[in-house]
Amino acid sequence: MRGREPGGGGGGRGQGPRRPGRDGRPWQGRQHGEHRDRDDRTGHRRKFQDRERPRGPRRPASRRDEAPAEPQEPGVASAVSAASAGARLTEVGELEVQDEKLVAGGEGLARWEGIPIFIPRSAPGDRLRIQLVERRPDYGRAEILEVLEPGPARRPDPYPELSPTGICDLQHIQDDVQPRLKAAAVRETLERLGGVRVPPPPDTELITGDPWGYRLRTQVHTEVDPVAGGVRVGYYARGTKDLIPIQSCALLVPELDELLRELPTHLREGSPSRIDLAVGDSSVTVSPTIPGLPHGEVSLQVGDLSYFYDARSFFQGHRGLLPKLVQRVVGEWEGELAYDLYGGVGLFTLPLAQRYRKVVSVEGDMVSARFARINARRNRLANVEVVARVVETWIEELPEGVDRVVVDPPRAGLSPKVPRALVDRRPKRLTYVSCHPATLARDLRLLTTAYRIESIALVDLFPQTGHMEAIVQLALEPQV
Repeated sequence: MRGREPGGGGGGRGQGPRRPGRDGRPWQGRQHGEHRDRDDRTGHRRKFQDRERPRGPRRPASRRDEAPAEPQEPGVASAVSAASAGARLTEVGELEVQDEKLVAGGEGLARWEGIPIFIPRSAPGDRLRIQLVERRPDYGRAEILEVLEPGPARRPDPYPELSPTGICDLQHIQDDVQPRLKAAAVRETLERLGGVRVPPPPDTELITGDPWGYRLRTQVHTEVDPVAGGVRVGYYARGTKDLIPIQSCALLVPELDELLRELPTHLREGSPSRIDLAVGDSSVTVSPTIPGLPHGEVSLQVGDLSYFYDARSFFQGHRGLLPKLVQRVVGEWEGELAYDLYGGVGLFTLPLAQRYRKVVSVEGDMVSARFARINARRNRLANVEVVARVVETWIEELPEGVDRVVVDPPRAGLSPKVPRALVDRRPKRLTYVSCHPATLARDLRLLTTAYRIESIALVDLFPQTGHMEAIVQLALEPQV
C-alpha cells in the first residue's frame, strides 16, 4: 500500500468520521504526519504519519500517504432504524458497555441497544465506562472513561508517553495477539464488503515481524516552546493539531530514534513545522534541509538489490519484513512483460525485472520516479522503463494481455477507471497490494468478474497500529 504510514510521524488519528463512506459506513480517522508518506503527495505514499481528522474519501493519490482510513462496521439499518438510533444516542452521555471485537483500522466495537459504538484503544472483552463523543444516525463513537474489567489480551501501555499521540493505538493489546485480531478484522471486511472468502490462518498466510524498533521512517512536527523557549519536537495528539513533545519513539529503528533525540538541538524559531526522517543501512536523512543534519539519499539492501531514496519519497517502513514482503508480492512467476503501477522507487519493479524480460513502472511522484530510474541503473537492470505519470491518466495505454500487472495504490484504492481497464485489457496475472481492506474489497468485486483469487497473504507491516497489509494474487479466468 501506499500513502503515509500508519501512526506515522504526525500524530493521532481522527476521532470521528466527518461523513459516512460511499457504502454508508463511517470512515475511521486518517493517519497523517509521517511517511506513506504517500498522502501528502499528490501522489506520495506516506503510510504512517501523524493522523489528522478525516475529511472523507479523497481522490486516489499516486501513493498512499494519508489516505482515508477504513470504514469500520456495516450500516445497521437491519438491526435498528437510523432515526431511532440517532434519537436514542442524543439522550445518553456515559454508558457501560463490553467490547466485542477489533474492527478494521484498530478501534473496538461495542453495542448499546443494538447501536454500534466505536471505541479507540479498547480491547476485546473489556468492560468499559465510556463517554459518547460523536453521535451519528446509525452509530456512535466514544472515549474510555474507565476500564471496569480488562479483556484477556489487555496490558498496561509499554510506552505510555506515546499513548496520547495515536501512533501506538494498539500498544494496550499484547504483541502476539494484535496480528491475529487485525487479520480477523481484515477477513471480515473482505468477506462482508467484497464477498471474498478468506480462510483463517494457516490457510491464509499471516506474516509478522518485530513489534517494536522496526520503522525506517517517520514524520514529526515542531513548535516553539512558549515557556522554556527553544523548539519542541513530537507528534500530534490524537484527532488534534496539539503537539505532544517526544524525546524517543520505541517504534523507530535505533538509528532513527537517536536522530529524533538529537533533532531539537538543531532547530530554531522559524525551523520547518513538519520534518520527514528516514534511514538506510548506514545513514539517516531529513527533509527539508536543516543545517547540521544529513540530507539527501540513503540506501537500503533488500535481498540482492540496493534501493536509494530520500526522506521525501515513499518506502515501505518495516525493516525486518521487507524481504518477505517483496518475495510474497513478486513470487516465482516469469514472463515477457510486466507492469508495476504506483511503482514508487522500485521496491517491486527491480525484483520483477529479474524475472521478466521487460518491466514498466508507472509512478506519478516525480521524486520517486527519479529514484526508480536511479535504482534500475545502479542495479544494472537495463530492462526497466519508468513512466513518470499518474496511473489514472496513463492506464488506457496498458497493452492487452500482458503477462503481469502489480498494483500498490494509495489507501483510497484504485480509482474506478483503473480496475475497469484491468478487466478490459486482461493481463494474465494481477497482484494487488493493499493496506485498506474496505477499498480492496470494493475493487475486488469488479476485478473478480475476470479474475480468480489464488491466494491472500496478510503482512503486519505496522505493529502497534490497526493497519494490516494484504497481498492478493489473482489469475485471469479463461473466457467462455
